[in-house]
Amino acid sequence: MNRKGPLTCLLVDDNKVARVTLRKILQNINAVTVVGECGNALEAKAFLDENPVDVLFLDVEMPEMSGLELLRLLTNRPHTILTTAKENYAVEAFELNVVDYLVKPFTLTRVITALDKAQELIRFKQSPQTNTVTPKQLFIKENKVIRKVNLDDILWMEAKGDYVQFKLPDRSYMVHGSLKAIEDKFSSDQFIRVHRSYIIAIDKVEYIEDRLVYIKNQPIPVSESYKDALLAKLHLL
Repeated sequence: MNRKGPLTCLLVDDNKVARVTLRKILQNINAVTVVGECGNALEAKAFLDENPVDVLFLDVEMPEMSGLELLRLLTNRPHTILTTAKENYAVEAFELNVVDYLVKPFTLTRVITALDKAQELIRFKQSPQTNTVTPKQLFIKENKVIRKVNLDDILWMEAKGDYVQFKLPDRSYMVHGSLKAIEDKFSSDQFIRVHRSYIIAIDKVEYIEDRLVYIKNQPIPVSESYKDALLAKLHLL
């Protein structure tokens, strides 16, 4: 890793052995400084309210308050690396925009990879060109498998109750969450909201007729409140 000064890290885990193990791993990485340890989420919140850090290593399952609940409470979240013994929190991790998701037991190499991701995000945040950087993939949990999806393959996203359906040319994925939360994660240059229930990929639009957008011959409704923004994005002549 290459950064002026070490990354400051806070370790949060109700299991003392897990904290000791992670601290020993981090001691092998020169560009990292552990500035604190907490045994529960409430201690961590109190610490972070007074001591901002670069990276938060956060256990998911803890008594009284889970790691995910803590993240939802934090106003200014550090770059967070979740640590857990289970794999079934990947979707929620994605929704909370965490840096990485480590399943115990993890290795030195895996921790370095996660820290490199955090460092890259910090570098982009400090750069004046941060807003021009757009991720090219996302990861979606399907049963027990986490699959990579290229953003360029997404045709549209549709709200379905407490879930959002990602429609691709050859299949669909269902992700728990709101369309608003999904909308906040994607570049407005590539996707646009056209209806309270739909976000579409701009470059996949084939034609518009009678307030319907057609993608792969599928009609998608366009609300009056979103129409002008859509036409502006399409560079209508």
